[in-house]
Amino acid sequence: MKNLHNALLLKQLYQLKDLGYKYTSEEPFKEDDKELLELPNNLGALKQQALNCHLCSLAKSRENVVFGEGNTNATLMFIGDTPLELEDKQGKPFLGRGGEMLTAMIEKVVGISRQEVYLSNLLKCHPLANKEVHESEYHTCKAYLFKEIALVNPKIIVTLGEKAYYYLTNDLSPLSEIRGTVINREKYIILPTYHPSFLLKNPSLKKEVFEDLKKVRGLL
Repeated sequence: MKNLHNALLLKQLYQLKDLGYKYTSEEPFKEDDKELLELPNNLGALKQQALNCHLCSLAKSRENVVFGEGNTNATLMFIGDTPLELEDKQGKPFLGRGGEMLTAMIEKVVGISRQEVYLSNLLKCHPLANKEVHESEYHTCKAYLFKEIALVNPKIIVTLGEKAYYYLTNDLSPLSEIRGTVINREKYIILPTYHPSFLLKNPSLKKEVFEDLKKVRGLL
């Protein structure tokens, strides 16, 4: 699997772009650098690699890496955008009021327990509040997420927030237009909806997410 290699290549290309370069003949990585071409084929080893990751600047300010958790053979997977400060402190995804809301929606609307699904984020490190995440950082971290998806092998993926949906699909459609749409991919179905943190600020949209998750229950 070459996701990590591609992510690292993209990272350097973005750095060159920021410096004003338009073209380059540089070869940053050799094909025989096998550790860059492949990620571990089990979640435990993948998590350990993520815990020791320093591929982007987000590693400098994090307190803990927030790796995915839950049922490693889950049919249903939820993917958020970025870990929150509380999640950074505890190293676990979807905590606090937003996490409680997501848990309630999974249990009351989808009809299964939180322990039955797998929860993860596009980014594994919490960005500082005053720092805008660079596109290269999303691409770098995306390699871990894609490997998680391959190892968990879910049938349905619910993306929570615009960034999670975009970096999974490369579709720039506004979330307000695409949410609730069932998107068939070769190995799984994607259904985008709003992030719980967004719902805390926009409670009137909860009913739309409830409808989206009812679709998920029907698909299960």
